[in-house]
Amino acid sequence: MTTVLTLASRSPQRRAILEQLGVHFRVEVPDVEETDEGKPRDLVLENARRKAEAVEGALVLGVDTTVALDGRPYGKPRDRAEAAAMVGALSGREHEVWSGIALRDRGRLASAAARTVVRFRTLRAGELDWYLDTGEWRDRAGGYAIQKRGAALVEAIEGDFWNVVGLPVAALVALAPELVSPR
Repeated sequence: MTTVLTLASRSPQRRAILEQLGVHFRVEVPDVEETDEGKPRDLVLENARRKAEAVEGALVLGVDTTVALDGRPYGKPRDRAEAAAMVGALSGREHEVWSGIALRDRGRLASAAARTVVRFRTLRAGELDWYLDTGEWRDRAGGYAIQKRGAALVEAIEGDFWNVVGLPVAALVALAPELVSPR
């Protein structure tokens, strides 16, 4: 009998990625206090651990993602003005997207971090407002969604694209290959 994965996240992007991979899962949104302090790698690993430990299940996945510019983490913008500041700061620059994953399997916890480098184009006059008008910045680390219209902001990417979307597939498969391979 296959154990069903419990995804400890409200993210529709993470659900869509797991569905695309054919992973059988259920969602339970964790009630945890996330930290926004520390180095980006440490921050996402800690938040992922908190999420994985906050819900019941034999196999639980917690994930957290942040955007980092010059080592400073950028979470989800609270409003349009904060989104404008974040996306504006990324214009013409290279930044990192960090995700931490924590997989709790019958009490045993394994974790991994993924880093993807993204370079934004230099945004021309009006492009920032055009993007903000899409509303995609809501609930997105760094204020953008690379898999939607935010793709127009990106000049180059180095690393796992899915990490930027919100779930580092390569790191997940390395931790739990049984989720995507025949049993």
